[in-house]
Amino acid sequence: MLRISDARTGESVVAAPARRALTRVEAHAPGFGTTALRVLLVADVLVRALELGGTPVWPVLAGAERVAELRAGAAALGIRPFEDRRDVGPEPAQSQVIHVVSRGDRTADGVRLDVAPADSTTGPGDTHPGDIDPATLRLALLTHPRSEPVDLTPAAVADAGSTLAHWRRSVAGWARQPSRPVPEEVRQELRAAWDDDLDTPAVLDVLRRVEILDGLPDGARFETYAYADRILGLELTREIGSLT
Repeated sequence: MLRISDARTGESVVAAPARRALTRVEAHAPGFGTTALRVLLVADVLVRALELGGTPVWPVLAGAERVAELRAGAAALGIRPFEDRRDVGPEPAQSQVIHVVSRGDRTADGVRLDVAPADSTTGPGDTHPGDIDPATLRLALLTHPRSEPVDLTPAAVADAGSTLAHWRRSVAGWARQPSRPVPEEVRQELRAAWDDDLDTPAVLDVLRRVEILDGLPDGARFETYAYADRILGLELTREIGSLT
């Protein structure tokens, strides 16, 4: 069961107390920049985790400036579209609301998921097209707990790019072997990680262990990475069929 830390009370709460009730995830983006994109990324991961657990989700973007630029940057990072708060009415009766906000934002009432700032001179709009795979920036952000500030230095981005390229090549190689189910203990580890306040660094640690786990069939490694990517959104299966 997914639990998140409510920035308003400091307590850990169940993200969706009524599992099948509609949950609105409202992202409050502070202007346009890396921090705003990080807020949307955390909201995107939250939406994915809720949906994977069987909760219907309504993603909404609230209080954003430079919306067109923000949406373009979000799309580049693989963040699925959020409806504009100005275009939607009040939430349906008995729906649940989680506000994803930048640290210190107290404009929203109710459960608030806090996101620490991110700094970067390298973002989806700062490089020439094709220079950096946007999924590299996504991975660089997901490598850190959302409560910790992130500085996307060139070295950090390069390290994320190397890891992403390596994993995609590995997944493409494993896909050539007979499929095997995700080991139940590994599945439980992954679920425990993202159910614990969206701990994406822990999810990535599980993948690192699975890569070198003795005796695990390559088909099971493939299914494990594909399963985790439903939360991570890194397109880890993109290179399938490219190996000769």
